[in-house]
Amino acid sequence: MTELILAAAAGYLLGSISGSLVLGRLRGVDIRQLGSGNAGGTNALRTVGWRFALGVVLIDVGKGAVAAGLFPLTLLQLPFAVLDFHTLAAVAGFAAVLGHVWPLYFRFRGGKGAGTAVGVVVVAAPWCLAPLLLVWVVTIIGTGYVGLATILAGLSIVPAMWLLGPEDLPPALGALAIALAVLLIYTHRTNLARMRSGSENRFDKARLIRRRKQTPSEDEP
Repeated sequence: MTELILAAAAGYLLGSISGSLVLGRLRGVDIRQLGSGNAGGTNALRTVGWRFALGVVLIDVGKGAVAAGLFPLTLLQLPFAVLDFHTLAAVAGFAAVLGHVWPLYFRFRGGKGAGTAVGVVVVAAPWCLAPLLLVWVVTIIGTGYVGLATILAGLSIVPAMWLLGPEDLPPALGALAIALAVLLIYTHRTNLARMRSGSENRFDKARLIRRRKQTPSEDEP
């Protein structure tokens, strides 16, 4: 079980390297002091620009992929390793998402974990990626709410894990799907509250379906 502890520790430490905060320091800005205050790709896009946001996304997705892929392969080479790849990938990957949300190096104030979760899914359960992206894109186009799109995309991992995965799905991957979905709902709880109050910002540039304003007919008295 030593490799389980090592997987969790390594994943968390890697996840604590926040893309927006690292790149922000190079540019002399703290993304947590701008816009929504969230250290994630969406806030980076809105406040700093698409080039900065692209770098943030690449780092955040990449560290999730490394945690779920490279770390387990390395740990399996240890002489005392007894666990399988999927278990180590689930533990290291989820720990990386936790590190992104509560980063050790940045006073435990990070992002919401979506980008890193995508990186984990790409490696640990690639069959979940297409439905995840489809749900995210459709929700963005239909509503313009990034937070809602992320929550629904996270929830889509759960059915996709079982319906599209192998018949003998490793239990660790099932647990990972549920854990990611629950965590994404938790980290986006403020978005849900703002949607209920009607104060949530929309990403209007990506929103294609808009509600037409009702105008009085000229024939009406």
